Amino acid sequence: MNIRVDDAPLPSPDAVTARSPHASGGPAVAVLGGISFAHMLNDMIQSLILAIYPVLKDGFHLSFTQIGLITLTYQITASLLQPLVGMVTDRRPMPYSLPVGMGFTLCGLLLLSVAPSFSLLLLAAGLVGTGSAIFHPESSRVARLASGGRHGLAQSVFQVGGNTGSSLGPLLAAWIIVPHGRGSVAWFSLAALLAIVVLLQVGRWYGAHHVARSRAIVHHPAVASLSRPRIVGALAILGLLIFSKYFYLASLSSYYTFYLIHTFGVSVQSAQVHLFAFLFAVAAGSLIGGPIGDRIGRKWVIWVSILGVAPFTLLLPHVGLAWTGVLSVVIGLILASAFSAILVYAQELIPGRVGMISGLFFGFAFGMGGIGAAVLGNLADAHGIAYVYQLCAYLPLMGLITVFLPNLEPSRAR
Repeated sequence: MNIRVDDAPLPSPDAVTARSPHASGGPAVAVLGGISFAHMLNDMIQSLILAIYPVLKDGFHLSFTQIGLITLTYQITASLLQPLVGMVTDRRPMPYSLPVGMGFTLCGLLLLSVAPSFSLLLLAAGLVGTGSAIFHPESSRVARLASGGRHGLAQSVFQVGGNTGSSLGPLLAAWIIVPHGRGSVAWFSLAALLAIVVLLQVGRWYGAHHVARSRAIVHHPAVASLSRPRIVGALAILGLLIFSKYFYLASLSSYYTFYLIHTFGVSVQSAQVHLFAFLFAVAAGSLIGGPIGDRIGRKWVIWVSILGVAPFTLLLPHVGLAWTGVLSVVIGLILASAFSAILVYAQELIPGRVGMISGLFFGFAFGMGGIGAAVLGNLADAHGIAYVYQLCAYLPLMGLITVFLPNLEPSRAR
């Protein structure tokens, strides 16, 4: 393993995994569990925005374009701020920024429950997006620091918390918000308060264990031989794969309930249960990709996850209700396994910049989800919701460009 020592200040507890307190002793299970649990609560709260779209649409007489704008506001706020937060915390880690970020989410949640106008709905979405921007880069760094060298596993554990929370949102909306009205959203502020308590404990551990003053960066042996243009090109390919993944996911997360209601005439509650099944499959899939990538290589996971889902997305618009439910679960399971592998692959390309890379990729994922929701909402208004699914079915074919990624695995095996 090559080690370079710079004179310039270098941030990161993650810069030297070998020097982290758990690098040789295995993952810090309690910390990983805590940060994953907080991620679950954070994303459960955020998914309520998507889950109550039918309630908001009827209550405010919104068009699909306006529904897309709500998602765009939340996602773009998160995507623009996350890389900036990551770059700042690379140089100066801020352990207690985690509960502060959850505080923004709490404020957005309370405003969402009482907002009297569409403009205030957008402000509530923006506050939730700001909380997400603060939470994700630093919590991803905590997961890597607590990984004990099993970076893929740690990111998957972190991700499965968020995706599990996202899957619970529609189910809780069907049980609580739809029967009792939008004002019942405020009850979920208790979950935000619980997350703040957990994150205070995680922040205390992080503050005691980070190695921010370290100036050594450990390079992945295969990356040391790559030129800067090759690394930039690899990051661009990963960005395109994120685009294809999250643009397609936006079609399901934002409009799946409307598609089921329009195409098959199901009730709002039944549609939300279907959305829960899809999002739960996404949570399960996110746990798979990281550990498999640790064992067989992240490029193989990316190949199978993005391109392997194409046959199922192409079939989805042409089947009945039962098979639509089955295929959506299969799609969520396979497609979700990519993100942990993509994120850790990118972190290996640029050592010592975990905050920036995490913020960039989380932010880009949020941005693509937001832009996708807005664009697809406009298409749904113009051509119908079924057209959206027929068009998006081809997006996973972009997984073919994975062939151009540098192969890091042979060097890891040696």
